[in-house]
Amino acid sequence: MDQFPQDSFVPADAESAPKRKKSRDSLFLVASLTIDGRPDSTDVRVRNLSSGGLMAEYAHPVEIGTAVEVELRGVGKVAGDVAWTAAGRIGVSFGTPIDPMQARKPVSAPATAPRKDKPIKPIL
Repeated sequence: MDQFPQDSFVPADAESAPKRKKSRDSLFLVASLTIDGRPDSTDVRVRNLSSGGLMAEYAHPVEIGTAVEVELRGVGKVAGDVAWTAAGRIGVSFGTPIDPMQARKPVSAPATAPRKDKPIKPIL
């Protein structure tokens, strides 16, 4: 599978944050985010994904440490906590590692029409 360049975004408090141990893929996919204590989920744009967490665009205020649940295509629902917030983005640390390549797999096989062979007509 193709590798995408690393996202150059660095959260404002990156100096005080622990050093990242897992590699991450830059990508663009939509996920459903549910914040603990809020009744509805919200669609977010995931920009980075690793086995241990993600970075997503989320413009609403949320406290660091807040429990969340993210539903990722190909992966399912994953529980985690908000690790950081900055400039309309949040970092989520997953409680259980995932396989991020599952989110990149096609949801279904492409539809193909059955091929009908036409009989060859002799030239007279």
